[in-house]
Amino acid sequence: MARLKNRYYEEIIPAMMKEFGYKNRLQVPRLEKITLNVGIGEATQNIKVLDAAVAELAAIGGQRPVITRAKKDISNFKLRIGAPIGCMVTLRRERMYEFLDRLIHVTLPQVRDFRGLSERSFDGHGNYSLGITEQIFFPEIKVDAVEKVHGLTVSIVTGASTDREGKALLRFMGMPFAS
Repeated sequence: MARLKNRYYEEIIPAMMKEFGYKNRLQVPRLEKITLNVGIGEATQNIKVLDAAVAELAAIGGQRPVITRAKKDISNFKLRIGAPIGCMVTLRRERMYEFLDRLIHVTLPQVRDFRGLSERSFDGHGNYSLGITEQIFFPEIKVDAVEKVHGLTVSIVTGASTDREGKALLRFMGMPFAS
């Protein structure tokens, strides 16, 4: 079992029950999925950039990403319906907990001038999103092999019904929010 998942069942559930007054363990919010998304606008002209992003996202997430395609024509961006413009991967179960553990304890401390994550990135339903400016912060990426530096978006979906519950869940898991 992943280290963070084990901690969730042994420490976080009792702490959340005490803080929010839940009567049943099943009322405690839990992580449902984590989605990693990379948008590559340059992919319309150079498909090799997208191939490199797919390989890097596969290394970061531990499973093969899906290529996302344009839903509309936008002539100003030379974009056509069905053109590949990015990739995404959805993590669940063990991989989700392992990724979040690596994100909190390895990746975020490597970010330059890191002072904590914003507490205002919740969506009103307990879900949290954050942007990482460079993929080279992840230890799975070999810096010498990177052709183009790009960012990615990490969306953490929780079972919480309010931002307060979602923030408490992530804080108990060790998410470094700014004070």
